[in-house]
Amino acid sequence: MTDTTAATPRIAPLEPPYDPDTEEMLRKWMPPGSPLEPLALFRTLAVHDELVSRMRPLGAGILGHGRVAPRERELIIDRTCARAGAEYEWGVHAVAFGAAVGLSDEELAATAVAGGDDPVWSKDDALLIRLADELHETGDLSDPTWAALAERFTDDQLLELIITAGWYRLLSYVINVIRIAPEPWAARFPKEVADEGRNTRGVEGGA
Repeated sequence: MTDTTAATPRIAPLEPPYDPDTEEMLRKWMPPGSPLEPLALFRTLAVHDELVSRMRPLGAGILGHGRVAPRERELIIDRTCARAGAEYEWGVHAVAFGAAVGLSDEELAATAVAGGDDPVWSKDDALLIRLADELHETGDLSDPTWAALAERFTDDQLLELIITAGWYRLLSYVINVIRIAPEPWAARFPKEVADEGRNTRGVEGGA
């Protein structure tokens, strides 16, 4: 895990005042009526205006038009970002979506520090944690994991779960490589992760 707390970003995010096109684009990336400044991640992606305009439909579709339950989506996102060490995105989602989709503080912390067999997880939750862990570790899903998932999800939902994990792994790459500092209002990784400097406790071999 890269410590981005005091790091200088390798690519500076855009700062206001924005040109009209950028202003409109950043407004679309944020929730309607949000009082917050556009996220540093979005302002960093906006350095490449054509690329960011093509990225937004997929991100918005995952969050706003998904075919899996929001709680299931957030478990995949939080675990994927935690395993990749992307504290920035994990912290944004923990605050913006965690309680709203029914994740407890204990469950949110567990996405960063607990193994896949931890008692905090229900059987259904543990399967999603396993999905995220196997994708992170192998870039694939084992036959037993796929079979268990296929009993619970339809084919379109399975595609969505895999693509969601991949999308947030991509964002984790951007966050980690560019050294995007956490938003001041976002959650931070549990102390166990911060103390170790990397996300390993409980998750290695725990899927």
